[in-house]
Amino acid sequence: MKQPSITSLPLSPEVERRNRMIKYTVAMSIRVLCILSMLFLRGWWLLIPAIGAVTLPYFAVVLANVPSKRRSSTMMRPGAIERAWNHKHD
Repeated sequence: MKQPSITSLPLSPEVERRNRMIKYTVAMSIRVLCILSMLFLRGWWLLIPAIGAVTLPYFAVVLANVPSKRRSSTMMRPGAIERAWNHKHD
């Protein structure tokens, strides 16, 4: 049995929440820029930031709720790891 490494552990809930908040904040900041740019643009150019301002909230929520790639599909409890390690070295 392969020894698990610390990098195979999932992110802590606090770190994962912080990462999701950063993604959402960046997307909403872009939305604010779209809304502000609508004050200065005219004609067909106004359509581009308008579409961005309307659709970005949906994509911000979807991006913020995508699970972390670092998440491990299997996670062993500490007792099982210790027993597996002891059996391997006996």
